[in-house]
Amino acid sequence: MQFDIRRFDIYRKVPKDLTQPTLTGACISVSSVLFILYLFLSELSLFLTHEVISELTVEDPVRHTEKIPVFINITLPQLKCEYVGIDIQDDMGRHEVGFQDDTQKIEVNEGKGCRMESHFVINKVPGNFHVSTHSSRTQPDNPDMTHLIHKVRFGMDLQEGKEVKGSFNPLEDVDRSAGQALATHDYIVKVVPSVYEDTSRNIIYPYQYTYSYREVMQYGHGGRVVPAIWFRYELSPITVRYIEKNKPFYTFLTTVCAIVGGTFTVAGILDSCIFTAAEIFKKAELGKLS
Repeated sequence: MQFDIRRFDIYRKVPKDLTQPTLTGACISVSSVLFILYLFLSELSLFLTHEVISELTVEDPVRHTEKIPVFINITLPQLKCEYVGIDIQDDMGRHEVGFQDDTQKIEVNEGKGCRMESHFVINKVPGNFHVSTHSSRTQPDNPDMTHLIHKVRFGMDLQEGKEVKGSFNPLEDVDRSAGQALATHDYIVKVVPSVYEDTSRNIIYPYQYTYSYREVMQYGHGGRVVPAIWFRYELSPITVRYIEKNKPFYTFLTTVCAIVGGTFTVAGILDSCIFTAAEIFKKAELGKLS
């Protein structure tokens, strides 16, 4: 007896002369193909998108350095650039008044105000940096510290397009221009070390932070008002680590198979139900239901 491999065919074919095409079947088939195409493109888009996983650890992510880069961009619309300066202090004894390196001042509000940008580094200990008139050779009569914060960043800049939920620049566009002219603005900042590792194993350290705020009147010697904009920071021992991961190809393949198989199965059931109902209706009209 000759062996026939065709016996193992579980996808038996029905001769075309035994099948019947219908308009309903054609509509369901076209709709199914369009639905499958839509789901396939949606799943492909998700597959090509990197998944970002986050975890909390207790570690120092940057052991090779004791410094953290900081960037500040702030506008004081009612204080001239000649009076504006930035001072840096910390618990290691650093006390730098009128920091000048990597600092740029731009006149705004027809010369009555100043926009200042500055890059500097801080030690990994509690401390503060503050915008004030302390480094000015002459003091203004009414140092107005109302301001608009454009950006305050700790650590490296997180590249645009990174889908990460976090507080990397919560002070962006904070507007204190409606505050008291001679008030001191105090920001208490809690800095959280963060690590971001992409699929190419490139690592950056974009620190996150949260803050609280208070507005107070501060007086110096002789009862003179000496306002400033303080950023008092502390570092958290907890590190947030973000890792980019590509989705495995087999999950994409499994999902596509489920989409195609599931859609055709449901469409087949729906077409069968409609066809059977139509046949019953025709027989009812001809009086053959008995």
